[in-house]
Parts: sequence; C-alpha cells; structure tokens
Amino acid sequence: LVARLAAIRALGHLRDEAAIPLLAGILALFVVEKLVLWRHCHTEDCDVHDASATLILIGGAVHNLADGAVIAASVFVSVPLGISTALAVAAHQIPQEVGDFAILLNAGFSRRRALLLTALSASSAVVGAIVVYAAAEVVPDALPYLLALAAGSFLYVAMADLIPHLH
Repeated sequence: LVARLAAIRALGHLRDEAAIPLLAGILALFVVEKLVLWRHCHTEDCDVHDASATLILIGGAVHNLADGAVIAASVFVSVPLGISTALAVAAHQIPQEVGDFAILLNAGFSRRRALLLTALSASSAVVGAIVVYAAAEVVPDALPYLLALAAGSFLYVAMADLIPHLH
C-alpha cells in the first residue's frame, strides 16, 4: 500500500520521468541483495557467521537511514502519506530490530550492550530524516524522485519476497 501511494504521488509530480527512479530503486535493491548474499554459507563453522554481528549493525544503520529519509520525504508530499509510511516502516522495523537484538545476544553481547547498539543503529533514521529535511530546502524538486526511488525499493521487496511466497 505504501509503495502504491508513494508511486502514485511520485508519478503525479513527475509523470513520465518517474519511470527512471522507480526502475532504479528496483534495480538498486536487486544489486545490493545479490552482493550481500554473494558470500553466505550453510554451515556453523565459517567466517561469515563470525562477522554477522557487525554486519547486522552496519546494515541496520544504513537501512534505518533510508527509512528515515523516506518518511521525511513522504511527509513533505502529504501528512497522511507520511503517517502511512511511518506505520509501514514501524511494522517491519520492530520485528527486524528484535531479530537483530537476538543475533547480537547470540554473538556474545551482553543484553545492555546489544540493546544500546541496536538503539544506536535504529537512531540513524533520525539522521536520514534530517538530511532529507535539509536537502528539501536546497533542492525541493528532488523529493518526487526520492519517493519514486523508494517506491521502486518497496516494489522490489514485494516482487522478490512476497510474491514467491504466494506461490
């Protein structure tokens, strides 16, 4: 629903120009997913598992930064779109952060340190929102492109993760 709303808003502002950032969002997430999953293993004893705690924190911070940017951009377009985007982000972010916390505990972090690092990683969403807010003052015409890019990333998630499970 959020992807559809963001795509409609972005398309309304950009019309034919929205296809490029929309496709770029889909392609960018495809490439990132293939690069991240390029080195994985199916055994307990490998180097990839040893680095998982650090990767969880870095990947979570980048992910949250992007989420904050998308929420801020959607609020600029319309408050109802911003609220629905924030709710959608929270709906997927809460279980993800709980999972990240569990991974950090499994990696040997204390509860306090795991909670602190998870909260620090999640706080990067505020940085993303501030960056978009500051950029909107300088380049206000970029917001529809950012929303189209975000809509493409949401559509990629739907195509790559949700649709195969329906079959």
